[in-house]
Amino acid sequence: MTDKTDFKDLRLAVLIDADNIPRDCIKAVMEEIAIYGTPTIKRIYGDWTSPNIGGWKMALLENAITPIQQYGYTTGKNSTDSAMIIDAMDILYTGNTDGFCIVSSDSDFTRLAIRLREAGMKVIGIGEKKTPGPFIVACDKFIYIEVIRDGDKAKENDKSRQPKKQQQKKSSPLKKPAEKLPEAVEPAPETPTEKPRQETKSGKVPENIVQLIVQSVIDITDEDGYAFMGELGNLLLKKQPDFDPRNFGFSKLTKLISSLGRFEIDVRQSGDAHTKHIYLRDKESMDEQQS
Repeated sequence: MTDKTDFKDLRLAVLIDADNIPRDCIKAVMEEIAIYGTPTIKRIYGDWTSPNIGGWKMALLENAITPIQQYGYTTGKNSTDSAMIIDAMDILYTGNTDGFCIVSSDSDFTRLAIRLREAGMKVIGIGEKKTPGPFIVACDKFIYIEVIRDGDKAKENDKSRQPKKQQQKKSSPLKKPAEKLPEAVEPAPETPTEKPRQETKSGKVPENIVQLIVQSVIDITDEDGYAFMGELGNLLLKKQPDFDPRNFGFSKLTKLISSLGRFEIDVRQSGDAHTKHIYLRDKESMDEQQS
């Protein structure tokens, strides 16, 4: 589970560093941010007179992101960081947001993330896997762009497998577009779509991640040895902000846990007929206690 309990319905200020983010993924990034809250402020910073970032125009228009001009005063120096930090503090003092989303792979924003959290703001970081560790751990949650991009490609592949009558018409083999197929002729039946590839096997989950989960379960277990899955997700993010089941090929934390084979999962019905709570306990730890 990519736990969103602590982030749901936040009013978010999204600040994007155009110098450190690939523009081809901006739509998918904005869709990811929408999962955690409502982006009430969307700004992107860069020197828009530079040819290096001149191709952003359509991406910004399609996602209603406001470009903020920041000239590079000195060759080789990035002045974008300072502009983002100043704006972030101005937004903080207006009190109109509940959290910030800093989209950058630059460690220069580490202190900003720390300061915003000190002020009670939720901070979500989004950047590439090359992002330095200090910035990652300074955020409440950190999401890798590579993971977002892979998820977006998977969605596109799913769409391409769906039957599309319009596409069939466009790809008609007739040489004369004006001619129509005889009414008796029906399009050939589509071949069955391939089953989606199975999620990453448990062997691909690093041992340090397994131990992180095991220890976290131990930290929050009740007298019967059970831990609430929602609480586990929150604790894992507190311990390791870049923890995300998608990093290991799983869409949900529950699926990752099930693949490990060492946890007993108990699904309990709540007072609401439409809501179920998931609990788990470490079978290996229970066996050790009983032996």
